[in-house]
Amino acid sequence: MTGYADDLALAHLLADRADAIATARFRALDLRVEAKPDLTPVSDADTAVEREIRAVLAEQRPADGLLGEEYGAQPSTDPNGRRWIVDPIDGTKNFVRGVPIWATLIALYDGDRPAVGVVSAPALGRRWWASAGGGAYAGPGPEAGERIGVSAVRGVADASFCYSSLNGWESAGRLDAVLDLMRASWRNRAYGDFYGYMLLAEGALDVMAEPELSLWDVAALVPIITEAGGTVTDLHGQPAPAGAPGTDSSVVATNGVLHGDILARLNRPAER
Repeated sequence: MTGYADDLALAHLLADRADAIATARFRALDLRVEAKPDLTPVSDADTAVEREIRAVLAEQRPADGLLGEEYGAQPSTDPNGRRWIVDPIDGTKNFVRGVPIWATLIALYDGDRPAVGVVSAPALGRRWWASAGGGAYAGPGPEAGERIGVSAVRGVADASFCYSSLNGWESAGRLDAVLDLMRASWRNRAYGDFYGYMLLAEGALDVMAEPELSLWDVAALVPIITEAGGTVTDLHGQPAPAGAPGTDSSVVATNGVLHGDILARLNRPAER
């Protein structure tokens, strides 16, 4: 047990509530989908899940701050600046098309310290969780979890590389570097969203990288990956998530052993 055991238990409760709401709306014929100002979709499930999480936290942790993708930031009155960071449905595009790879992401940061992370993917029957100093676990739920850890792969030629999609890398001016990394690696796949990071934490792949993510996309992933023995930074090697609320940040996650090599490859200057 760690000092965050009660918070982790609460995060599981929040995930249970979220799963019940989102599962009932998944593939629903009357699902309502709108476009946000950035043209990304938001469903009635996204907003309903976040409202439920906010209601529970207001009752259980009224002093804690909260940042959610759909309803923004609520300041913390806790002296340590504790705040919850929530993505009600990560993978909304999958959700609205009936693809089962989506999840609720719930994180607690104690000041700048990643304290708790829960990723719950009910359509996959899978959940991942961690707390600082308590290890990382995966399974159907907290009563049936097994400890997980990253791989021991030591070379890029033996590594499985996950890149999400190529469009963002092209926009970031790093497409050539990513293509070279794909050619150099043993295997490459684009699992996308939370899923590639959780496969990394389980040791099923070795590198996951994306050029642009919001804070709520990555906050819950960090404690799970690091407690599993991995490393998470931005493309410049700084701790991730580095972006302030409302900004985007690059993310590179590896099994740790490969991290320096991967950063060097992704930062290779583009050929003229």
